[in-house]
Amino acid sequence: MVGLKIAQEKDGLKIINTGCCHDCGGRCVLRAHVKNGKIIRLETDNEEDPQLRACLRGRAYRQRVYSDERLRYPLRRVGERGEGIFERISWDEALDEVAFKIKEIKKNYGNSAILLVPGGGNQGMLHGIVSHALMLHQIGGYTRMWGAPSYEGALFASMATYGTMMTGNAREDLLNSKFIIMWGWNPANTVWDPGTSLWLAKAREQGIKIVAIDPIFTDSAAVLAEEWIPIRPGTDTAMLIAMAYVIITENLHDQVFIEKYTVGFDKFNDYVMGKEDGIPKTPKWAEKITSVPASTIENLAREYAKKKPATLIAGWGPARTMFGEQYSRAANVLCAITGNIGINGGYSSGFMRAYYSRERIVTGGKKKSGPIKLEEEKLKKPRIQDNPIDFGAPPREDSLYKLKGGTNPANTRIHYNDYYNAILKGKKGGYPADIKMAYIVGTNHLNQFGNVNKGIKALKSLDYIVIFEQFMTPTAQLADIVLPVNTFMERNDVAVPWLGAPYYIYLNKAIDSMYESKSDLEICKELSRKLGVEQSILDLPEDQILRLLTAPRKDIKSYNKMKRDGFYKVKVEEPFVAFKEQIEDPETHPFPTLSGKIEIYCEHIAEKNNPLMPPIPKYLSHEEHYDSPKAKRFPLQLLTPHNKRRTHSTLQNIPWLEEVEPHNAWINPKDALKRNIKDGDLIDIYNDRGRIRIPAKVTERIIPGVVCVYQGAWYNPDREGIDLGGCANVLTQDSYSPGGAFPLNSSLVEIELAPINKKEGNL
Repeated sequence: MVGLKIAQEKDGLKIINTGCCHDCGGRCVLRAHVKNGKIIRLETDNEEDPQLRACLRGRAYRQRVYSDERLRYPLRRVGERGEGIFERISWDEALDEVAFKIKEIKKNYGNSAILLVPGGGNQGMLHGIVSHALMLHQIGGYTRMWGAPSYEGALFASMATYGTMMTGNAREDLLNSKFIIMWGWNPANTVWDPGTSLWLAKAREQGIKIVAIDPIFTDSAAVLAEEWIPIRPGTDTAMLIAMAYVIITENLHDQVFIEKYTVGFDKFNDYVMGKEDGIPKTPKWAEKITSVPASTIENLAREYAKKKPATLIAGWGPARTMFGEQYSRAANVLCAITGNIGINGGYSSGFMRAYYSRERIVTGGKKKSGPIKLEEEKLKKPRIQDNPIDFGAPPREDSLYKLKGGTNPANTRIHYNDYYNAILKGKKGGYPADIKMAYIVGTNHLNQFGNVNKGIKALKSLDYIVIFEQFMTPTAQLADIVLPVNTFMERNDVAVPWLGAPYYIYLNKAIDSMYESKSDLEICKELSRKLGVEQSILDLPEDQILRLLTAPRKDIKSYNKMKRDGFYKVKVEEPFVAFKEQIEDPETHPFPTLSGKIEIYCEHIAEKNNPLMPPIPKYLSHEEHYDSPKAKRFPLQLLTPHNKRRTHSTLQNIPWLEEVEPHNAWINPKDALKRNIKDGDLIDIYNDRGRIRIPAKVTERIIPGVVCVYQGAWYNPDREGIDLGGCANVLTQDSYSPGGAFPLNSSLVEIELAPINKKEGNL
């Protein structure tokens, strides 16, 4: 099948080389079999390694394209906001109204009153948020948010420790390890790049021991791990620090590595040994906190330190807690004190990974010719890719603004999990803007962030909401204008791999846009004209824009080949090892931190003088932890992980995928017995923020004291406000930790048998 054309045709059947680029942890190849203008079958990558094989979500995408629930034409709200009553209007009417409202709000309140609410519904380089942002930049900008719910805590920790996000080795390098720890990491469900589970399976076949640490006996633990260590949620930092205690006291740490490549070990050591607070962080100390036996902690610490090189991959789930950045920093430090950084078979635990260093063309110097003058050399003027509101703004005091990389530190931005408060309180509440309008693209935001009921109150208070969607999601029900966007199969785009793997995906258009749906680019071309934007990159043909966007990526040697094949696999001579240059030649290649070394103690954090943001990793409790006073009322800890059938809230309404894994709440038999709950019973899970109704799954695959509700199910309240859809974020917090971590796995709840009540209502 080498040398495929964009479309092969035989007997009226075309096979289109395309792909899937939802935010599921992969960017995968799809082959769309099209007959008479309709997709009749989807296949995936069967070519040379590395194969970019789609998971069940991508393989089921045909049901999403042809779903009866797809939005077919523009809609305008005619009832009260949240009633879900809309009327059909034309595209001209819809865009005229949206343009008028944008101009009106800009004139009366300024650009900062427009809140752009982007999401991961489309991870392409052009469609989704990119087209809309480029358009809004040219009318003066908007208020935007900061923080990524998936990984902000891990990102903060990576920047503080290493000064960069790219901290992991290539997956192939797992075969060079002697010991692998999967900590809060479930790639069987979350993918983490195509092929990850295959490399782990190869490692196990090779005899490399794999240990999984998680409150849930995950699919990854069941299939890949030799040992499962269950742990109380939110206490991972304590166990990591206790492992450090064992490693240091038994002289298993790499003192030479520590002295040569790190700063601050003495301060960390004082904390671990109890010199700072009088509490030695022993395995016995950690056992009371984590529920993991001290002997298990000791054995794991010894095995990890002795079986060098060893791999510790700290997943993002435990970092999605209050003070989640402390867990990620503690994992980074454990890798450092054992010298498992910058070597084959090791791993830096941290944030992302790269297979190789991508070279990029830096724009500058001569002016560009052509219809668009980007004027990038004028540093005092925002470029086309800069939001004017953010440009030149002072940094947030809680950010690591002295380091290059990470989240944009502009103080004009609002944390994603705090924007309901920002809408309700505005400048009087200390927020950077008084928000009047929400411009929502590629996200079912209400469903996917903390405290849904507060979100409804906030969104109802706005003057205007426009959303670009494919389905009538819970968020779309609150909009004034709902505009139908087409799917991956109905437009062209390019997708960058999720975590730096050596390939790109070209999503060739397989079918014409269905109903009256349009691509984001088509919408923004029309809306730009109505907004009076005279000259824009969006005026160019789609293919030319994609060529411009991919041009800085020097590893794409042939755009035409990528477009023809539906992918471009970059040849890599050897598996990438993060920080190999820093370890082999520290004088020439220092770490990109302020000190030039791995920062066990981060001076940049110390400057903040915030006890909840310590410069060394520490274990901290909080008001919704297992040991807080609130636990007397709500004794169960809620986990909201990703499952195999949805990508966040996308693919919720796909029958094939629902058959794979029905939505229910996982409860340990001990907790169920106390509450007279049997498997399959309808239960209520509740706390001060709300109540959801959901079937119970009584299983020993989750530890006592914990209830799991997989995130992504659509909010569907009855007339009493009880969510019958099982949306986990009805129960989660709308706050964030000092380093930006989202506490979506740090909420306390109680459960009880549900009364029979099936009254359905609206928002």
